[in-house]
Amino acid sequence: MTKGKSTKLFIALAIFFTFLIPSIHAASAAETDPYLKKIQKNGELRVGLSADYPPYEFHQTIKGKDKIVGFDISIADKIAKDLKVKPVITEMNFESLLGALKTGKIDMIISGMSPTPEREKEVDFSDTYMRVDQKVIVRKVDQNKFKSTSDFQGVKVGAQKQTTQEELAQNELSGSTVMSLQKVPDIILNLTSNKIDAAVLEGPVADAYVSQNKALAYAKNVKFANGQKDTAIALPKGSTALQDKVNASIKDIKDSGALKKYQATANKQMFLEESFFQKYKDYFLKGTLYTILLAIVGVLFGSILGSLLALMKLSETRWLRWPASWYIEFVRGTPLLVQISIVFFGTQILGLNLSAFLSGCIALSLNSAAYVAEIIRAGISAVNKGQMEAARSLGMTRGTSMRYIILPQAVKNILPALGNEFVSVIKESSIVSVIGVGELMFVTGVVQGASFKPFIPLVITSLIYFVLTFGLSRLLGVAERRMKTSD
Repeated sequence: MTKGKSTKLFIALAIFFTFLIPSIHAASAAETDPYLKKIQKNGELRVGLSADYPPYEFHQTIKGKDKIVGFDISIADKIAKDLKVKPVITEMNFESLLGALKTGKIDMIISGMSPTPEREKEVDFSDTYMRVDQKVIVRKVDQNKFKSTSDFQGVKVGAQKQTTQEELAQNELSGSTVMSLQKVPDIILNLTSNKIDAAVLEGPVADAYVSQNKALAYAKNVKFANGQKDTAIALPKGSTALQDKVNASIKDIKDSGALKKYQATANKQMFLEESFFQKYKDYFLKGTLYTILLAIVGVLFGSILGSLLALMKLSETRWLRWPASWYIEFVRGTPLLVQISIVFFGTQILGLNLSAFLSGCIALSLNSAAYVAEIIRAGISAVNKGQMEAARSLGMTRGTSMRYIILPQAVKNILPALGNEFVSVIKESSIVSVIGVGELMFVTGVVQGASFKPFIPLVITSLIYFVLTFGLSRLLGVAERRMKTSD
């Protein structure tokens, strides 16, 4: 081969590797990404949603079993089937979904979410699978009061937090006062009890509530300039291959007309005929058991850690005393809601994929520990100093004196306060509902959304809480009387 021919061959090969190989690599990269690989490796698709949004997603008793149903669930099943994995539904408050997606708790959000500019900065979105109109509903007696978006001067309007409806209410209902609430049932309850005078809801959701509550009606002539909303699936940033797979499933759903079938099925499931208590008694029972379990775990481990912190704070060694004091002050100075969010989302960032229930137990235990520590410290300090001196004069060590002489007397003093802490934990456990733990307040929201009865579930829940706390107070009273008898 001549030198000239060798040079030409070298140039040709260089061009080949320069242009063709990157193209092959790009095509290969487009076929997969870390998010899609993770889903395929785990064999499951974790879908996040807020199941209080019929007919999109809601709880229903099907053949005696609690199930999350709705046309969003049907879409999730279709995507999982196309990916050849198992769908796993993760339920939490709507405002927690984006945080869960960004920290890897879930793989995608299918919850009637629209791709707003703010959200698109944080996550990617699939193609649109539905376009709906936004509607204003009011009490039927006020139906003719509102004829345009300019008739809401000084009117209180309800909308769900961090949603398109909240944005529309703020931008287009001139002069209105927007009340942003977590759940749609809360909005309806405020509307029917005259706390607000109007509510902005998505068309299918508004249709469901108006059809079930004769006291509600549409503000018919109120039309939003930007009232049409595209609904899509939220995906992690950079999940190009996963996005392509999801878009292919959505295209198939649209082309085959499956979405109409999904909607028809959801509408039938919304109105299954069954008595209220027969349909929802198991929800309240399950929620009560979760609440009791959360309280027991929180107080048990809180008492163990709190006792350790109390002894550390009473120590003469500052390297033990200072960390205990800092911890107690930090926990008592920050809201429990913040602590729950730190544990749930923060552990995921650290690579620990803790369940919502376990995260709730840990957060309640850490929170309770700070308050128990102060209760125990105060109880120990209340014991006469002469008790310790007498024990030490008999040859007992400081640790033995504390264990057999001081602590038994302190427990008698602090039992009422510890009982109050247990009662407080029972009630405070309701806050863990924000991360999707199925305790009593969480299932109350579920029943509100599924039954279209926003008030009755609250009454039932309040009675259950009263029975729990009143029963516990009576048991503690019996324990106190027995201790007094032993004196």
